[in-house]
Amino acid sequence: MIREVVAGSRTTAAGIALGAVIDMVVGDPRCGHPVAVFGGRVAALEKRIYRDSRACGVAFTTVCVGAAAGVGLAAERLTRSSPAARTAVTAAATWAVLGGTTLAREGVRLSTALEAGDLRAARERLPHLCGRDPSKLDTAEIARATIESIAENTSDAVVAPLLWGTVFGVPGLLAYRAINTLDAMVGHRSPRYARFGWASARLDDAANFLPARLTGLLTVALAGVAGGGTVPGSRRRAAAVLRRDGHRHPSPNSGRCEAAFAGALGVRLGGVNDYGGRVEHRPELGDGPPPGVADIRRSVRLARAVSVAAVALAAGTLGAASLFARGRGRR
Repeated sequence: MIREVVAGSRTTAAGIALGAVIDMVVGDPRCGHPVAVFGGRVAALEKRIYRDSRACGVAFTTVCVGAAAGVGLAAERLTRSSPAARTAVTAAATWAVLGGTTLAREGVRLSTALEAGDLRAARERLPHLCGRDPSKLDTAEIARATIESIAENTSDAVVAPLLWGTVFGVPGLLAYRAINTLDAMVGHRSPRYARFGWASARLDDAANFLPARLTGLLTVALAGVAGGGTVPGSRRRAAAVLRRDGHRHPSPNSGRCEAAFAGALGVRLGGVNDYGGRVEHRPELGDGPPPGVADIRRSVRLARAVSVAAVALAAGTLGAASLFARGRGRR
């Protein structure tokens, strides 16, 4: 039993590290991404079983997340006797669920467009990053939307899948990505999904509770990586803003990430967001000036540092677990 734990921790650690490296080098494929394929199947299922009821939404969420976790369990069982195969499967799953490289690339593309004064190109690019209506946004508002999305998605696209992959292996990686995908598809507040999407939204809140707080702490620890801007990066300020403003956001999780980034960058986030006619008033996070175009690249740099730290933490935790289990086996 202990030998299996040691071997499993080693292969999971190696697979997560390898998958993260692949994501850093390759990023997401332009077509045929596994998450997009899953989303297509989910959309087809929704059309067949949709009812304006919470009970139907619970069943929908259970089936989709259960199927993803089941695929992960089957993959681990099939590769139980082959460490190399288990490592490869874990690496493939990790690459499939991580989105840190694509997130950073989108941030850089938006920064490049705004630096060139091409507001039209920036408006066309913003929907790749978030769901706000870009048609009336000026340069400052696009910069704010970009930084807020980078902060939130550093948790959703990197820290959260790595945390659940560390705890539960391939099933954890795939189940988390399924949960997060469902929330993006049906978890938002709208007349159609107010009831049907309730279970997906609440499950996503639960799955991101710990990762969002870990993201906030990692952001505080690495705040100096943001470098100099109007206000240089500061761990002390990031910690203060996280502690004071992290709970003010309507999301139980996003505010932790955004507040930490606001403090680290020395900017003020929050304000009025228009999601295609659905307007939300978000509380202000941070004490600094509104973010400028130059702050986008600083936020990308910070997000990349947090992502690397999260990979190291995941692999290191699994390595420590393997050593601990081996030590117990020798007693």
